[in-house]
Amino acid sequence: MFFVTPAYAEEAPAGTAETGADTHAAPAAGDVHTETGVPAEHHGGGVFPPFDSSTYASQLLWLAITFVVFFVLMQKVIAPRIGNILEQRHSRISQDLDEASRLKAEADADVAAYEAELAAARAKSNSIGTAARDAAKLKAEADRKTVEASLAEKLKAAEGRIADIKAKAFADVGAIAEETATAVVEQLIGTSAKADVAAAVADIKKGA
Repeated sequence: MFFVTPAYAEEAPAGTAETGADTHAAPAAGDVHTETGVPAEHHGGGVFPPFDSSTYASQLLWLAITFVVFFVLMQKVIAPRIGNILEQRHSRISQDLDEASRLKAEADADVAAYEAELAAARAKSNSIGTAARDAAKLKAEADRKTVEASLAEKLKAAEGRIADIKAKAFADVGAIAEETATAVVEQLIGTSAKADVAAAVADIKKGA
């Protein structure tokens, strides 16, 4: 497909346009420079279009239109969505903080209950220990008194038996001494002196 500029179409011979003659013929010098059909004089001497003073009005118009559209879009669509998102996040953060506060309060209550139970258990343990020590002391004291009483009774009985044995021994010793002394005297002097020996032994016992 070929592009034909209006200027070239107007200046081309009629026969060429009707018969579809060679369209590649060179255009008239200075008429067109590009295939868009823009005359050379419309390029403003090679000036960049945004810096072309003749287009300032249209540029300002489109700038205003673009700004208004962008402002309306921001105000009606983007800003409400951002505000909604921020509100949702704020609400979620508030809920999370409330939940954290509730959990902290529950944890504090559990810790306080645990400490109270621990203190009560310690107090109960101390009271049980004190009662056990007191009971053990009382029992030990009672057992000591019972043992002492039993020992005292046994000692008294032993002392009585010792006294009886001693008395019996002294009695036997006196009789033995009397008999021995009588026999010795009879061997020495050849006569019996049992009465004198008995009197002498009795005197010795009294002196003991």
